[in-house]
Amino acid sequence: MVTRKMNRISLFRTLWDRTRSEAGDDAEAGRSIVMPARRVAAPLRQVLQRLVMALLVLAVTTLIVYADSAGYHDNADGGVDFLDAAYYATVTLSTTGYGDITPVSDSARLTNILLVTPLRVLFLIILVGTTLEVLTERTRHQVQVHRWRNRMREHTVVVGYGTKGRHAVETLLGQGKPKSQIVVVDPQKKVVDAAAAEGLVGVLGDATRSETLLRAELARASQIVITTQRDDTAALVTLTARQLNKSAKIVVAVREDENVPLLRQSGANTVVTSSSSAGRLLGMSMMSPNVGTVLEDLLTYGNGLDVAERPVTKREAGHSPRDCEDLVVAVVRGHRLLHFTDPEVETLQLADRVITIRQARAPEGG
Repeated sequence: MVTRKMNRISLFRTLWDRTRSEAGDDAEAGRSIVMPARRVAAPLRQVLQRLVMALLVLAVTTLIVYADSAGYHDNADGGVDFLDAAYYATVTLSTTGYGDITPVSDSARLTNILLVTPLRVLFLIILVGTTLEVLTERTRHQVQVHRWRNRMREHTVVVGYGTKGRHAVETLLGQGKPKSQIVVVDPQKKVVDAAAAEGLVGVLGDATRSETLLRAELARASQIVITTQRDDTAALVTLTARQLNKSAKIVVAVREDENVPLLRQSGANTVVTSSSSAGRLLGMSMMSPNVGTVLEDLLTYGNGLDVAERPVTKREAGHSPRDCEDLVVAVVRGHRLLHFTDPEVETLQLADRVITIRQARAPEGG
């Protein structure tokens, strides 16, 4: 209860504190930003619920009028029976008010003031509930977008949510990255909606355009994954992303080896060649199916064995990489990547990071 109250207060403050410019920006961004999908009732079920509520209000009003039927006058026959009470309740709640049945006693008029009028207002709210819901949903979405844009820091932007993008997101989630810290950018509406259905924030638009990446708050991201279908598109997105964010780590997937230098010059920190990597895996699997199986296992996060990077623990500092519980294959010292057989890493330092092969673990969050 306290949490709900705080959320309402926070919602009110967000609406109150927004400037006109911010509200306009949120409305514009809201057209392309798709927030994680919420569970809502089916449209037919919502209509039936409103119909039941309207009939319930009508029934309560009819009973109230019938209970004080002596205080009403019918121009047709003078008396008011149950059918007349239901008729009066219907025309009153719908604000039609033919005037053929009228309250004449003080008690009937007081009942109309204190009970029937509030019920009439409630009935009208139910009837126009669909319109109100649309307006409320639109406002709620703009507030969500405003809050999201204000709090996004050090997140990961994934450009392209095809096969490569989906597997990249799955790996990030498996390594403990929360869904709230991942933003998907894609030009296809159905793809963005699919990402939102999976609990991710999606931005609809062309990632080669600065305004699209800015809507994904790329300027404040710490990691950028680019998995577009074409290498030339990947190069243009990389250039644009690096221009907007000078410090983020950019990882790009390309098809051809000859484009790797171009992507590095464009600002990519790491370039993965999908076609050559797949070809090498095929060749190794042909020569040794067991080697191919192990490599496939290592590339599939959360299954069998995983490759992971972690800091050196206090217990491991001062010892050889061979003494670590996990199998150390490389050591990161400063900005250098050193093989575990390098004499420089014969003794681990507390500031080092190690790349290990370890048994797969269950995802820590998502």
